[in-house]
Amino acid sequence: MSIAQYADQGLFSPRKFAEALRTTSDEIARTAGLGKDAIQRKDRIRSDKTQRRLREVAEIINKVEPRFGSALMAYAWYRSEPLHGFSGLTAMQLVRDGRAGDVLEYIDAIDAGVHA
Repeated sequence: MSIAQYADQGLFSPRKFAEALRTTSDEIARTAGLGKDAIQRKDRIRSDKTQRRLREVAEIINKVEPRFGSALMAYAWYRSEPLHGFSGLTAMQLVRDGRAGDVLEYIDAIDAGVHA
């Protein structure tokens, strides 16, 4: 699917994420490392930090979706699968710690045939 499925009027929307991934906006906030306030107040949804974190989640899910066959399965991987070389942390835990770049590099390495 397209990253645009998670957007509304040019911004990443927690509500659109929740609809596409069959969960709640609160859960989306938690998996992106955001507080409830970040997804409930319009000014906070528009903030750079909120938009960056939502974009990172969308990029990761979209990057692994072809491997798993659906956005739902990619989201399950994002939340629960420990990544080799990261002390058993999941992609979600790394994103919450501000390490989305490491997750994207890991996925690129796996796709290139390099085992992490």
